[in-house]
Amino acid sequence: MKIRVCWIAFGLIVAAATAGAQTWTVSNGEVSRTLQFSEAAGLSTQQLTDIKTHTDFILSSKPRYNVPQEFALECDGQHYSGGSNQFALLGASEEVLPKGKSLTIRLRAKQTALEVAVVYAVYDGHPAIRKHLVLRNAGEQPLHCSHLNLESIAPSVGPEAETTLLTQYGSVPREIFYTGRSEDAGLLVANARTGVGFAVVSEVPGYMKRTEILGWDEFDRVPIGVLYDTDLMPFSRTLRPREAFITASVSLLTFRNGDGFRDPHWVLPTYTAQVLMRRVEARGGAPWIYNTWEPFEREINRDTVMQLLNVAGTMGIDIFTIDDGWQKEYGANEVNLDAFPGGLKPIQDAVEAKGMRLGLWIPLAAIGDSTKEYLEHPGWAALDIQGKPKITGTAAGPKPVMCLASPFADTAADRINDAIERFNLAYVKLDLTTIFNAYGEAPGCWAKGHDHADWSESLGKIYEGISSVTHRVYAKHPDVLLDLTFELWGQKHMVDAGLLAVGDLDWLSNVDDRVPTSAGPLQARTLLYQRAASMPVESMLIGNIHGEVPSIQESFATEIGSAPLLLGDLRKLTVADQQWYHEKIAWFKQLRRSRRISDSFFPLGSAAQPSASQWDGFARLERSGSGVIALFRNHSGVPGVDVRLPLIPEGKFRVKSVMTGGELGVFNKADWAQGVHVKFGGDATVEILEVTAER
Repeated sequence: MKIRVCWIAFGLIVAAATAGAQTWTVSNGEVSRTLQFSEAAGLSTQQLTDIKTHTDFILSSKPRYNVPQEFALECDGQHYSGGSNQFALLGASEEVLPKGKSLTIRLRAKQTALEVAVVYAVYDGHPAIRKHLVLRNAGEQPLHCSHLNLESIAPSVGPEAETTLLTQYGSVPREIFYTGRSEDAGLLVANARTGVGFAVVSEVPGYMKRTEILGWDEFDRVPIGVLYDTDLMPFSRTLRPREAFITASVSLLTFRNGDGFRDPHWVLPTYTAQVLMRRVEARGGAPWIYNTWEPFEREINRDTVMQLLNVAGTMGIDIFTIDDGWQKEYGANEVNLDAFPGGLKPIQDAVEAKGMRLGLWIPLAAIGDSTKEYLEHPGWAALDIQGKPKITGTAAGPKPVMCLASPFADTAADRINDAIERFNLAYVKLDLTTIFNAYGEAPGCWAKGHDHADWSESLGKIYEGISSVTHRVYAKHPDVLLDLTFELWGQKHMVDAGLLAVGDLDWLSNVDDRVPTSAGPLQARTLLYQRAASMPVESMLIGNIHGEVPSIQESFATEIGSAPLLLGDLRKLTVADQQWYHEKIAWFKQLRRSRRISDSFFPLGSAAQPSASQWDGFARLERSGSGVIALFRNHSGVPGVDVRLPLIPEGKFRVKSVMTGGELGVFNKADWAQGVHVKFGGDATVEILEVTAER
């Protein structure tokens, strides 16, 4: 069937088609997707085009086996596919979004009361199509949905023999017949010869995530499916009459390796920072946060905090966070008066007098069995498969876990809002087990009478309970920063777009940094480099780098690669070291306010596997080419390194050492492609360079 497509710079159009089919094109001048609906064949993607590279990803011929379904699900045991004759068209509409537009195509199943709205969105300047579904029960009887596939499409990047796949966060090569799960937050499919490709970024949260890459037996295309899981963490949803369920979103981004700003090192960081992050990017980057957890843990007290905050203020820290130990009991806002006589008001006043704001650690669902909520509503507790209250281990001993698919979610939100108002908080670290423990306890809730029909439905509903809590908090306190830790999200080292959809930051991991021989900053950079290909680096808080452990230069240089977070006993810093931090933090804040360095992330040296025996580093540049480069000599013993940045834009760039203040020179794109040589001075193991594009 021939379709006439009318290209426009931005917007949505309806194009003519034969045989009674209707077509729509959603485009923003960067990427274009044409959808067609007919009574016989249902909804399908006819074109997916990277306009700037003139690449069409949809072939006119049909796949041999894996025919795209556009979307799919089971409803009351019956399989439904968007690319079938099972649906009738109800209509289509266009909506203006902040910095974008969306197209909604509304369908109604012919044999049941299921309605499906398929929503496609584009955003100014980004080669990305973002999609989600709205499932609605238009009838009078409940509908049960499962086996949900948000995106079923079969793009082509060329012959199968030339197709490559990068998995996990877009950094680990794998075979092209592959199932991605919780840690596969960004997958990149590309042609090894031409460089054309597309990225898949799923916002399905945590362990509910599943991505199928079916590069097998199709010769010239790679069918994909972006799903809620069906086996390990099965998706299940009962829709009551007139009830609607809004799914998570999935983004398809087009790119071409090595092609300037079309390269994924530019495309993905720019999109995830500007579109998927809630507001850290808009405020000029993540704040500098200090946290008391190590080395003080639950022994933190008023006198120690007063001493620490004086140093933190001198250094230029923005948020002073008291971790576990400030509260009398998990799940209540009463202050531990033994540790903090007079409460937190004197602490708050002292913090704000130093130009900082207070942050607090708050457990979300793991609460004490002596709290008001537990004593009055023990039925809100999550139950295990034996019907016993689910218990999780904490630093304060075993604690029951409350089910966030119960009215407890509302009381948790009220408790967080109360703490924000009572203590004028700028940041809240929400922690500990929710759906399941990151160290091995079983997931979900087996209780009856909660807002989930069974165990499988509790999995998704608990993730949605987290979202309900954060939305209620943001509604009252839109400026607060919420940190959803890896323990809360359910797995060590996990960050994904689902977390970014409901929070600001992710305390990604805990690394050991208690002594100079600890893995510390090197391990933090390992975590950072592996995730920076598809996740915005300023969403990641990587604990527990100590501010006072040598070398402070390596700690600082590591921190400017992600959301800056320091722990440790700052009282051990010399006056000179405090002043050094003050100067360097002030420099970086000014750079971050004036340069949008979240536009890119370039790992350097041995970043694929950082080690003590080789040098590593990273560059964070805005599209002008200005930005920062951090280099780590480690124990390699090399006197200098060649920094290659072939994707830097055209122009001339002045380079200055932040460590010594010395000028390295002015270099052009050809110089960076060949390699700009940077020497380490004497015994120095760290170099930080400021790169400034000359006008």
